[in-house]
Amino acid sequence: MKPLVLICSQDEELYLVLSHILEVDGMESELTTDANELLEMTLTREHQAVILDCQPASVAGGTTFASVKQELCSRLPVVALVARGAETQLLDLFKAGIDQILLRPLVPAKLLDYLNKTIAMGQERFSAVGNGRSLFFGDLQMDLVSQCVRHNGHEIHLGLTEFNLLRHLLENPGKVFSREELINAVWPDNIHVCVRTIDVHISRLRKTLTGASCNRYIRTLRSRGYSLEKLGG
Repeated sequence: MKPLVLICSQDEELYLVLSHILEVDGMESELTTDANELLEMTLTREHQAVILDCQPASVAGGTTFASVKQELCSRLPVVALVARGAETQLLDLFKAGIDQILLRPLVPAKLLDYLNKTIAMGQERFSAVGNGRSLFFGDLQMDLVSQCVRHNGHEIHLGLTEFNLLRHLLENPGKVFSREELINAVWPDNIHVCVRTIDVHISRLRKTLTGASCNRYIRTLRSRGYSLEKLGG
Protein backbone atom coordinates (compact mmCIF):
# COMPACT_ATOMS: atom_id res chain seq x y z
CA MET A 1 0.00 0.00 0.00
CA LYS A 2 1.34 3.44 -0.95
CA PRO A 3 1.89 6.01 1.81
CA LEU A 4 -1.02 8.48 1.99
CA VAL A 5 -0.35 12.18 2.62
CA LEU A 6 -3.13 14.62 3.55
CA ILE A 7 -2.76 18.16 2.16
CA CYS A 8 -4.67 21.08 3.71
CA SER A 9 -4.85 24.04 1.31
CA GLN A 10 -7.25 26.31 -0.55
CA ASP A 11 -4.79 26.58 -3.43
CA GLU A 12 -5.90 23.96 -5.96
CA GLU A 13 -2.91 24.66 -8.20
CA LEU A 14 -0.53 24.01 -5.31
CA TYR A 15 -2.33 20.75 -4.56
CA LEU A 16 -1.98 19.59 -8.16
CA VAL A 17 1.76 20.30 -8.05
CA LEU A 18 2.21 18.56 -4.68
CA SER A 19 0.11 15.55 -5.68
CA HIS A 20 2.21 15.11 -8.81
CA ILE A 21 5.47 15.35 -6.84
CA LEU A 22 4.24 12.77 -4.33
CA GLU A 23 2.86 10.45 -7.01
CA VAL A 24 6.17 10.37 -8.88
CA ASP A 25 7.86 9.36 -5.61
CA GLY A 26 5.37 6.53 -4.98
CA MET A 27 2.98 8.28 -2.58
CA GLU A 28 -0.72 9.09 -2.74
CA SER A 29 -2.39 12.28 -1.57
CA GLU A 30 -5.78 13.77 -0.86
CA LEU A 31 -6.97 17.34 -0.35
CA THR A 32 -8.97 19.14 2.30
CA THR A 33 -9.65 22.88 2.47
CA ASP A 34 -10.98 22.88 6.02
CA ALA A 35 -8.96 22.46 9.22
CA ASN A 36 -11.81 20.78 11.10
CA GLU A 37 -12.29 18.32 8.26
CA LEU A 38 -8.53 17.70 8.31
CA LEU A 39 -8.68 16.45 11.89
CA GLU A 40 -11.69 14.27 11.14
CA MET A 41 -10.00 12.75 8.08
CA THR A 42 -6.87 11.82 10.03
CA LEU A 43 -9.05 9.78 12.39
CA THR A 44 -10.92 7.91 9.66
CA ARG A 45 -8.11 7.33 7.16
CA GLU A 46 -4.60 5.93 7.57
CA HIS A 47 -2.42 8.92 6.65
CA GLN A 48 1.33 8.91 7.08
CA ALA A 49 1.84 12.70 7.10
CA VAL A 50 0.03 16.04 6.86
CA ILE A 51 1.04 19.08 4.79
CA LEU A 52 -0.36 22.47 5.86
CA ASP A 53 -0.38 25.32 3.35
CA CYS A 54 0.30 28.36 5.54
CA GLN A 55 -0.07 31.09 2.94
CA PRO A 56 -1.78 34.25 4.32
CA ALA A 57 -5.04 33.39 2.52
CA SER A 58 -4.93 29.76 3.60
CA VAL A 59 -7.32 28.13 6.06
CA ALA A 60 -4.33 27.18 8.20
CA GLY A 61 -4.23 30.38 10.24
CA GLY A 62 -2.18 31.07 13.36
CA THR A 63 -4.66 29.54 15.82
CA THR A 64 -5.02 26.47 13.60
CA PHE A 65 -1.36 25.52 13.96
CA ALA A 66 -1.59 24.85 17.67
CA SER A 67 -4.99 23.12 17.52
CA VAL A 68 -3.95 20.82 14.66
CA LYS A 69 -0.70 19.83 16.34
CA GLN A 70 -2.39 19.32 19.70
CA GLU A 71 -5.07 17.07 18.21
CA LEU A 72 -2.64 15.08 16.08
CA CYS A 73 -0.22 14.75 19.03
CA SER A 74 2.58 12.47 17.85
CA ARG A 75 0.37 10.38 15.57
CA LEU A 76 1.43 12.10 12.37
CA PRO A 77 4.30 14.34 11.25
CA VAL A 78 3.09 17.79 10.16
CA VAL A 79 4.87 19.81 7.45
CA ALA A 80 4.10 23.54 7.14
CA LEU A 81 4.67 25.43 3.88
CA VAL A 82 5.39 29.12 4.52
CA ALA A 83 6.05 32.14 2.29
CA ARG A 84 9.51 33.69 2.49
CA GLY A 85 9.61 36.70 4.78
CA ALA A 86 6.70 35.57 6.96
CA GLU A 87 8.70 35.92 10.18
CA THR A 88 5.70 36.29 12.48
CA GLN A 89 4.13 33.16 11.02
CA LEU A 90 7.36 31.22 11.55
CA LEU A 91 7.31 32.15 15.24
CA ASP A 92 3.73 30.86 15.59
CA LEU A 93 4.72 27.63 13.90
CA PHE A 94 7.71 27.06 16.17
CA LYS A 95 5.54 27.71 19.24
CA ALA A 96 2.93 25.24 17.98
CA GLY A 97 5.57 22.52 17.67
CA ILE A 98 5.14 21.88 13.93
CA ASP A 99 7.53 19.10 12.93
CA GLN A 100 8.97 20.60 9.73
CA ILE A 101 8.81 24.08 8.14
CA LEU A 102 9.59 24.51 4.43
CA LEU A 103 9.67 27.81 2.55
CA ARG A 104 7.84 28.50 -0.68
CA PRO A 105 8.63 28.30 -3.53
CA LEU A 106 9.07 24.69 -2.52
CA VAL A 107 12.14 22.60 -3.26
CA PRO A 108 10.57 19.16 -3.96
CA ALA A 109 13.69 17.23 -2.92
CA LYS A 110 13.54 18.70 0.62
CA LEU A 111 9.89 17.74 1.04
CA LEU A 112 10.40 14.22 -0.28
CA ASP A 113 13.52 13.68 1.80
CA TYR A 114 11.67 14.63 4.99
CA LEU A 115 8.55 12.58 4.18
CA ASN A 116 10.52 9.47 3.24
CA LYS A 117 12.56 9.62 6.44
CA THR A 118 9.61 10.19 8.78
CA ILE A 119 7.39 7.59 7.09
CA ALA A 120 10.20 5.03 7.33
CA MET A 121 10.62 5.85 11.04
CA GLY A 122 6.90 5.33 11.59
CA GLN A 123 7.04 1.92 9.94
CA GLU A 124 9.91 0.93 12.23
CA ARG A 125 7.57 0.97 15.24
CA PHE A 126 6.79 -2.60 14.27
CA SER A 127 10.36 -3.84 14.30
CA ALA A 128 12.61 -6.77 15.11
CA VAL A 129 14.07 -7.16 18.59
CA GLY A 130 16.27 -10.12 19.54
CA ASN A 131 14.88 -13.37 18.15
CA GLY A 132 11.30 -12.10 17.93
CA ARG A 133 9.32 -8.95 17.34
CA SER A 134 8.39 -6.03 19.54
CA LEU A 135 5.91 -3.19 19.23
CA PHE A 136 6.78 0.34 20.32
CA PHE A 137 4.71 3.42 21.07
CA GLY A 138 6.32 6.28 22.95
CA ASP A 139 7.83 4.75 26.09
CA LEU A 140 5.75 1.56 25.76
CA GLN A 141 7.31 -1.65 24.48
CA MET A 142 5.57 -4.98 23.93
CA ASP A 143 7.65 -8.10 23.33
CA LEU A 144 5.48 -10.46 21.27
CA VAL A 145 7.58 -13.52 22.08
CA SER A 146 7.74 -13.25 25.88
CA GLN A 147 4.40 -11.35 25.98
CA CYS A 148 6.03 -8.83 28.26
CA VAL A 149 5.00 -5.15 28.33
CA ARG A 150 7.36 -2.46 29.62
CA HIS A 151 7.15 1.27 30.21
CA ASN A 152 10.51 3.05 30.50
CA GLY A 153 12.06 -0.37 31.06
CA HIS A 154 9.70 -1.31 33.92
CA GLU A 155 7.47 -4.33 33.40
CA ILE A 156 3.69 -3.90 33.35
CA HIS A 157 1.55 -6.92 34.27
CA LEU A 158 -1.59 -7.32 32.12
CA GLY A 159 -4.30 -9.95 31.90
CA LEU A 160 -4.54 -11.87 28.63
CA THR A 161 -7.51 -9.87 27.30
CA GLU A 162 -5.92 -6.52 28.18
CA PHE A 163 -2.66 -7.69 26.59
CA ASN A 164 -4.44 -8.62 23.35
CA LEU A 165 -6.36 -5.34 23.33
CA LEU A 166 -3.18 -3.33 23.81
CA ARG A 167 -1.41 -5.36 21.15
CA HIS A 168 -4.12 -4.61 18.59
CA LEU A 169 -3.96 -0.90 19.42
CA LEU A 170 -0.15 -0.90 19.26
CA GLU A 171 -0.26 -2.50 15.84
CA ASN A 172 -2.54 0.28 14.61
CA PRO A 173 -1.51 3.53 16.37
CA GLY A 174 -3.84 6.45 15.71
CA LYS A 175 -6.58 4.32 14.15
CA VAL A 176 -10.04 4.51 15.71
CA PHE A 177 -11.68 1.14 16.45
CA SER A 178 -15.33 0.65 17.28
CA ARG A 179 -16.21 -1.72 20.11
CA GLU A 180 -17.41 -4.29 17.58
CA GLU A 181 -14.09 -4.13 15.72
CA LEU A 182 -12.15 -4.66 18.93
CA ILE A 183 -14.32 -7.65 19.81
CA ASN A 184 -13.67 -9.20 16.39
CA ALA A 185 -9.94 -8.59 16.77
CA VAL A 186 -9.51 -9.92 20.31
CA TRP A 187 -12.13 -12.63 20.97
CA PRO A 188 -12.63 -15.93 19.07
CA ASP A 189 -15.58 -16.09 16.66
CA ASN A 190 -17.41 -18.70 18.76
CA ILE A 191 -17.50 -16.48 21.89
CA HIS A 192 -20.33 -13.99 22.27
CA VAL A 193 -19.20 -10.74 23.90
CA CYS A 194 -21.37 -7.75 24.78
CA VAL A 195 -20.03 -4.49 23.31
CA ARG A 196 -19.94 -2.92 26.77
CA THR A 197 -17.49 -5.62 27.85
CA ILE A 198 -14.92 -3.69 25.84
CA ASP A 199 -15.43 -0.67 28.12
CA VAL A 200 -14.69 -2.83 31.16
CA HIS A 201 -11.43 -4.17 29.72
CA ILE A 202 -10.36 -0.76 28.42
CA SER A 203 -10.97 0.61 31.92
CA ARG A 204 -8.81 -2.15 33.41
CA LEU A 205 -6.09 -1.49 30.85
CA ARG A 206 -6.16 2.22 31.58
CA LYS A 207 -6.01 1.57 35.33
CA THR A 208 -2.92 -0.62 34.89
CA LEU A 209 -1.26 1.92 32.62
CA THR A 210 -2.09 4.69 35.09
CA GLY A 211 -0.34 2.72 37.82
CA ALA A 212 2.71 2.62 35.56
CA SER A 213 2.47 6.40 34.94
CA CYS A 214 1.64 5.93 31.25
CA ASN A 215 -2.12 6.48 31.25
CA ARG A 216 -2.21 9.13 28.52
CA TYR A 217 -2.28 6.80 25.55
CA ILE A 218 -5.82 5.49 25.02
CA ARG A 219 -8.26 8.02 23.65
CA THR A 220 -12.05 7.64 23.82
CA LEU A 221 -14.04 9.06 20.92
CA ARG A 222 -17.67 9.42 21.87
CA SER A 223 -20.00 7.11 19.93
CA ARG A 224 -17.05 5.89 17.85
CA GLY A 225 -14.65 3.85 19.96
CA TYR A 226 -11.02 3.95 21.03
CA SER A 227 -7.62 4.74 19.59
CA LEU A 228 -4.00 4.67 20.76
CA GLU A 229 -2.51 8.16 20.85
CA LYS A 230 -0.14 10.26 22.93
CA LEU A 231 -2.63 12.63 24.50
CA GLY A 232 -0.08 14.85 26.22
CA GLY A 233 -0.43 16.66 29.50
